Amino acid sequence: DPCRRPLVSTLVEENPTQVSEQPCAAIERTPDTILRVGFFLTCGHVSGRRTMAKSDKVAAVAELVERFRAADAVLLTEYRGLTVGQLKQLRRGLGENATYAVAKNTLARLAAKEVGLDFLAEDLKGPTAIAFVSGEPVEAAKTLRDFAKDNPALVLKSGAMDGAQLSAEGVKKLADLESREVLLAKAAGVLKAKIGQAAFAFNALPVKAVRTIDALREKQSEAA
Repeated sequence: DPCRRPLVSTLVEENPTQVSEQPCAAIERTPDTILRVGFFLTCGHVSGRRTMAKSDKVAAVAELVERFRAADAVLLTEYRGLTVGQLKQLRRGLGENATYAVAKNTLARLAAKEVGLDFLAEDLKGPTAIAFVSGEPVEAAKTLRDFAKDNPALVLKSGAMDGAQLSAEGVKKLADLESREVLLAKAAGVLKAKIGQAAFAFNALPVKAVRTIDALREKQSEAA
């Protein structure tokens, strides 16, 4: 069947895809329409699974473990119902510091357990996509939160940062924080203002000293 074809067997694609109503011929095999290993593309819909060889599973878990360990934060979402275009937009919004990927839940649970993130297992169910964040987790959380506001099909599930569990509410609170860049800019502004105040104070000292000396001389003259 030309509409049912297995796609590439890559461990974790950076672009999970649940293709919406599109004719089969219109779907190109580009990085934006490649699905996770174990899935088939059936006339524009995700369906079916194929069995992974044991060696493939071992390799898949190993790479997931590496991704979990390398990430400063991981954020779990449900992407059911999002189109290719919406997911592409989301990935662009996350930028280069985050990889948005779909992995088999069973393998992701094994990898999470190996790195001490067992608590993620309860949310590694259903159509789950993982954002592996390297660097600033606040910006990634903001992007996911804002995208979910405009696209209710995206649901924030949970996450982890520095080995600690983040609930869905915790991810939202993380998104409400100011980013490192904003905090640095504010700190720089405060420092600049303090330096300006110090410079003014130092410049005022000689003038104040001269006025004090003149006042003493006047008093001495009056006393004489």
